[in-house]
Amino acid sequence: MKKRKIILIISAVVVVALLFYITDMMRNWNELSEKEETAAEEKMVTLDWYINFSWFATEWGESLVSQEITKKTGVDINFVVPKGNESEKIRSMIESDTLPDMITVGWWGPEGQEMISKGQVYALNILAEKYDSAFFSEANEDTVEWYTRKDGNIYGYPNYSYTYQDYTENSEVPSNQNFLVRKDIYEAIGSPDMTTPEGFEEAVKKAAEMFPVVDGKSLIPVGADEFTDRGNNSFDVYLQNFLAVPYEKDGKYYDRNTDPEYIRWLKVFRKLGEEGYLKNDIFVDKRSQLEEKIRDGRYFCLLYQSTDIEDQEKVIFKEDPERIYIAVDGPKNSRGDDPVLPVRGINGWTVTYISKNCEHPEKALEMMTYMLSEEGQKTLYYGVEGAMYQVRDGEIITKPEILELLNTDRKKYDELYGAADAYWMLKDSVAEIQWRGNEFSCVNDMKKWTYPYTAYTGQYDMNFGEDSRSLAIYNQLLQLWSKYLPKLLLAKSEEEFDIILEKYCAERENKGYEEFCRSAERVFQSNKERLGIEE
Repeated sequence: MKKRKIILIISAVVVVALLFYITDMMRNWNELSEKEETAAEEKMVTLDWYINFSWFATEWGESLVSQEITKKTGVDINFVVPKGNESEKIRSMIESDTLPDMITVGWWGPEGQEMISKGQVYALNILAEKYDSAFFSEANEDTVEWYTRKDGNIYGYPNYSYTYQDYTENSEVPSNQNFLVRKDIYEAIGSPDMTTPEGFEEAVKKAAEMFPVVDGKSLIPVGADEFTDRGNNSFDVYLQNFLAVPYEKDGKYYDRNTDPEYIRWLKVFRKLGEEGYLKNDIFVDKRSQLEEKIRDGRYFCLLYQSTDIEDQEKVIFKEDPERIYIAVDGPKNSRGDDPVLPVRGINGWTVTYISKNCEHPEKALEMMTYMLSEEGQKTLYYGVEGAMYQVRDGEIITKPEILELLNTDRKKYDELYGAADAYWMLKDSVAEIQWRGNEFSCVNDMKKWTYPYTAYTGQYDMNFGEDSRSLAIYNQLLQLWSKYLPKLLLAKSEEEFDIILEKYCAERENKGYEEFCRSAERVFQSNKERLGIEE
């Protein structure tokens, strides 16, 4: 009995000791966790990231992808977007030296050169040498070389950059440019040939006659991208590409804006405008209004970029597959040549910089490096593994409910999940080729349609680099064209059209056009040599 009591006493002592030990261990564990959390919070920084596109509306912080990237990098993002004119906003910040931590602008504009020449942005290679050499292993070597300047530094990094080799090694690189028609209307008028001026005019008029109102709203027979201070994609570069207008002839810069085939088609659109088929909407609408009208099926036909119709196309397809927009043969030159549709060049689309106003440039570089990594690219495209997709036998399977939301409510998808290139600022097009598979057939069909007609035209990108004078002349000429293009389309007669065109040609001579042509020829030749493109 006495022995049993001793055992019980010893057991009780052991239990109490264990409880004290566990309690003490838990206290230490909690203190350690609190210290780790505090350290993590101290390491966490918030960066202001300026996106020079007023239509950009994606937020950071609520979506799974943004939370995952913040967790991986310790960087939270506050996007800054211009409310009005993008050019005025970015120039104001450059002039006042109030640039946010990170800046994303179009590669073609003067802003990049201005920021670099004023010493307002960091050299990425110097930051990488100081803080994290991983940037060099994640960035594309050819792209880094292309963007490296005479001083040996690279200041910005692009998205959607294709080298000439990337294009030649991948047979399924699409162009972003399509001639689109609303399927049900096109078929109802007999699926006409719209490659000739006569066929185009007849189809537009027939569509307007048979379908003056669609789904309770007036039909817009001919749609277009928005007019900007550079012109209008639909009525200049896209139309010129469908007409296979060259960029040069015999090694000399070729003026695409006065090409006879192009002028012939501009006069077709002018005539349609005179007869009431070019509605006022297309001259004033901005991107948000365009998206809404595409979603409502208001346009019969338009030359447009396929990526900017994908979300609306998916919604329309779900509601009524017959109402979708489909790619068909569009305007052709008088010889009937196939279109020459560009893919992205090595300059990409936008370029991202790190401002010297940034107090934590090492964290900004870490964010860029992660986004450029294979893990980062997969996260940007597919999302968070487990929460958004599973890997089965090496194949990535997006969860059905998430895929359904992506294909029915893109805005909600971006808010909750944020993959599928919602954060496109450092997207790698080449890496994405291997992952395609989430696309609706109607979206994929638009891309596939372009395959036979794609061409690499990156050698003709007007990248004047450090030649500020030529860049300034080029931008003045673009602004001049943007003033005259709507006037040409709205001319009340062909005679008036010709007079306006003559005025345009005369005025551009006074803005350094001949000097620009010589500069463009030098750029073309330099680009070809750097890209390894033989004549």
